[in-house]
Amino acid sequence: MKKIFKFLLRRDVLIAILVVIAFLFILLSSGFSLVSSILIDASIFTIITLSLNLETGLTGVPQFGRVIAIIAGAFAVGAIPGRIMALFMHLPAGAEYANDAVNYKVVPVINKLLESNPALSILVLIISLVIAAIFGAIMGWITSRPAIRLKEAYLGISLLAIGDFLMWVGHNWEPLVGGTTAVFVPDPLRAFGVNRMVMALIMTVVLAIISYIIVEKLNRSPFGRTLRMHRDSDLAMSVYGKDKVKVRTRSLVIGAALAAVAGGAYVIYTGTCTAISFTRLNWTFWPWAYMMLGGIGSNTGVVLGVLALAIARSMIVIYRGSVFGFLMNWGIDPIWLEYTLLGAVIIIIILFLPQGLVPEKTETILPSERVKRIYEKTIKKK
Repeated sequence: MKKIFKFLLRRDVLIAILVVIAFLFILLSSGFSLVSSILIDASIFTIITLSLNLETGLTGVPQFGRVIAIIAGAFAVGAIPGRIMALFMHLPAGAEYANDAVNYKVVPVINKLLESNPALSILVLIISLVIAAIFGAIMGWITSRPAIRLKEAYLGISLLAIGDFLMWVGHNWEPLVGGTTAVFVPDPLRAFGVNRMVMALIMTVVLAIISYIIVEKLNRSPFGRTLRMHRDSDLAMSVYGKDKVKVRTRSLVIGAALAAVAGGAYVIYTGTCTAISFTRLNWTFWPWAYMMLGGIGSNTGVVLGVLALAIARSMIVIYRGSVFGFLMNWGIDPIWLEYTLLGAVIIIIILFLPQGLVPEKTETILPSERVKRIYEKTIKKK
């Protein structure tokens, strides 16, 4: 009984219980559609923030260009799978595919085929996510080149600039993803009909769980210890014979591949790829906020941080009108309170929990029980 009570008093367990209670409240008050929408967004951002935690929390790279890999995955899914299917169906598949007058006719034809063939839909979904991961990994390798030479602020600003550069390329170069008009993305979830939302929820949650398992396995592996050594002292890592260039490159490639999968899943879920929507606010700042609130270096903290802040954002949007409607008397529209109240939530959490909701745990290389046995044997011999 004491063990159960002690387990329930753990910070991560208490936060998880509060998150479940909040979801139950939203479910009872607003219905399943809102809960599923929150969970889909939270799952996508969980993947992104876990990838950021791998690169920044564990490796120590100032990754202020998280949007780069997300754009790579989103653009790859927006530009390639539809063209491949259009080519096989003898439809326009070249540069004209991204033209709005053509794309809005071609993609509905592709979707009709996917609707009637669930097996093909699943295959297209898997291929789309694999393509996103490949292009994300390539972009991760490219961005690892400046990461070899630059440090801290110089690297962070460089990555930030690259992210903006890619977004504006997509926004202004129409043959890629439609430029200012965007493109429709073939919808492999359409085959499930009225259950499309449920399948989107399952897809994103499964991807988030797989991402958590991958990052957690890496964290507990010898490679994870090497990453933390790089973060804490790259000089010590070099002394122990570890190649700093290879370590940074592998971390950035793996993290970028995961983030690109999230970008690909997002455009599949929304059904469109709009370059201008991939801003550094939504796809770099918010993942950083989630990571800092959850606990830098803590994968469990990241997951709980994303869920907690996603719920807070939704609750603010739902109730800002009814709770703060009186502000209209002073000419203040409650619709603009979202970022103000979110900023207040972030400040409060940082003030009272500066290391995040679930701080990173220091772990010994050997299990604690074995360390105790070795210590006791040493004491007895003395």
